[in-house]
Amino acid sequence: MYLSEVTTPAHIQRFHAVPKGIYANDPHWVPYLRQDIEKLFDKEKNKLFREGAEAIRWILYDAQDKPIGRIAAFINPKTLDTSNFRTGGIGFFECIDDQNAANFLFDAAKKWLEERKLEAMDGPINFGDRNQFWGCQVTNWDEPPIYPMNYNPPYYAALFENYGFGIYFRQYMYWRSVEIPAQPIFHRKYNVLKNDPDFDLRNMRGMKLSEVAENFKEVYNAAWGGHSHFKDMSSSAAQKIFKAMKAAIDPDLIIFAFYKGQPIGFYISLPELNQIFRHVNGNLNLIGKLKFLYHKLRKTPNRMTGIIFGVSRAWHGRGVEAAMIVFGEKTIIPKGIYKDTVITWVGGFNPKMMKVAQNLDTTEWRKLHTYRYQFDRSKPFERAPIVE
Repeated sequence: MYLSEVTTPAHIQRFHAVPKGIYANDPHWVPYLRQDIEKLFDKEKNKLFREGAEAIRWILYDAQDKPIGRIAAFINPKTLDTSNFRTGGIGFFECIDDQNAANFLFDAAKKWLEERKLEAMDGPINFGDRNQFWGCQVTNWDEPPIYPMNYNPPYYAALFENYGFGIYFRQYMYWRSVEIPAQPIFHRKYNVLKNDPDFDLRNMRGMKLSEVAENFKEVYNAAWGGHSHFKDMSSSAAQKIFKAMKAAIDPDLIIFAFYKGQPIGFYISLPELNQIFRHVNGNLNLIGKLKFLYHKLRKTPNRMTGIIFGVSRAWHGRGVEAAMIVFGEKTIIPKGIYKDTVITWVGGFNPKMMKVAQNLDTTEWRKLHTYRYQFDRSKPFERAPIVE
């Protein structure tokens, strides 16, 4: 076996071809969009590089020059020093069912990170935000992946754990059928708030995208402000997020709660995009974009993906989340487009949000592990701290 660093357009093509061999017999696999991955490693597009980030990618070949694995290693300056160990990341790992091959890839990443004075590596994670390509799937291979979540064969967990990775935290995804009505207590809370003339619930119909982004920013900062390592979201960042989402948005699935005209809560879902992307073969080029538009117009997705939910801290425990759920039930379900929803993902370090998801009459749908490997094996393993 030998490694080849990804440095040329031809290498990039082969990097994206590796999974095709791994998942050749998996009817549920949907390839990642190469555009989603490549923008992460583009020094012009990923602003982390301007803040001191580093990244490298390799392809693993066997003695017959057949690609049998791949991996990326990276240093994210935003997460480098957020725990007791200076920690880098590995991601976009794919490998045949061979521990020696996996070890070859893990060793290369470990050596590269150690040379840069790091003390641990987390994986498989994203070279960016946690909402994409994060975690090793350990349950439920009976359904396709949810965009843009990681999906992998069942044997990947053993490859990580046999090398010496420990479970840093668990990630839970929850499922709910739209045929299950919201609990009576949710309707009671909805009715109480709806009787308040200063309280209002709306989806984004009739709102400009810039207005939606600004409402999102206000709630986001009010909901998470004060947590360690939290940095207020700027208006420009919020505008960028919703501009990127624009093509995928169903306006019925973006719900806001207001009090005296000020946004105090949001529940944002998207149509499950992998039900479209399974038709584009991992490439959103011109043909891929035309296929995307075709399937969007014919409303191919019949599943919703809940991507983020938040309530201003001053309104915690006052039924706002329940009111938004019931509003969605009254405005989305009668149209008959969606049959179920998947909530992605809630960390095991956040029991409060796990409880919120469970209270919605959801069932645990899929579980993933985020692993950590500490380079000094003599030190006790530390798991992610619980969010208070």
